[in-house]
Amino acid sequence: MRGGSAIRLIAAFLAGLFWAPFAHAQSLELVGSYTWSEAVEGFGGFSSIEVSRNGTSFLATTDKGLFGEGVFVRRGGRIVGVDNAKFRPILGTEGEPLVSYRTDAEGLAVLVDSQIFVSFEGQHVIRKFAALDGPSEVLKMPNWVRNLQANSALEALAVDEDGVLYTMPERSGRLDRPFPVWRNKQGVWDSKLTVSRSNGFLVVGADFGPDGRLYVLERFFNGVSAFATRVRSFEVGADALTDEQVLLTTTTGTHDNLEGISVWRNEAGNIRVTLISDDNFRFLQRTEFVEYRLIP
Repeated sequence: MRGGSAIRLIAAFLAGLFWAPFAHAQSLELVGSYTWSEAVEGFGGFSSIEVSRNGTSFLATTDKGLFGEGVFVRRGGRIVGVDNAKFRPILGTEGEPLVSYRTDAEGLAVLVDSQIFVSFEGQHVIRKFAALDGPSEVLKMPNWVRNLQANSALEALAVDEDGVLYTMPERSGRLDRPFPVWRNKQGVWDSKLTVSRSNGFLVVGADFGPDGRLYVLERFFNGVSAFATRVRSFEVGADALTDEQVLLTTTTGTHDNLEGISVWRNEAGNIRVTLISDDNFRFLQRTEFVEYRLIP
């Protein structure tokens, strides 16, 4: 990135931080964070997460083609550990482990009937699984996938209560162009929806909350070594996303490279947002679970 562009992006980001508190009625309040590590080959690079409805367990995917799952250990409502961690390869259509550029899993969505969808960045596809240890089916994709940028493709994936699938790329192609939101209903894709782009943030994750709203996780990289996080939520209509709420905008360095988001409701009836970071397999970064609570 050229120096002038970097300065403009950082200035826009700081302006967004200043105005963010005045732009929404709801907000996210930090519950806690936990650094996770396992002595497993290929551990790290987590880009997506789905938390169970009661918040006790999770499923995640990695950039090296693994499913990871475990049970949260909580104390006082905060994550303090992970029990029963398991890892297995993400499989292709013939039941074979994915290899090379095909492994870069980015988005994850789980239907009520346990069907699992995973979107990929290196190969611009979405795979459907009936079981974690079974073969996958590649969804039929529209022609627009051919025009997606390399390493910035199907980054976010979410499914609503009706089983409609939503996916978004990390980049929109221009700083002033909204992010497209592609929607798959019963095998038919449409491109009616968009998410506005601002302050240098890029889309990295999405999930539908128990309130029916679409939550979008975004990341800002300062070009050196630190990341900032933004979370917005939207009402989803037939032709547009409305009622934008900026729930969270952190300063750079508050958390690591948060890329996965899952929204659920705890026993007290409060909405929680669980996030996971991608350490890029670098020793200076970490795999971090971060949780926030929604404050009305």
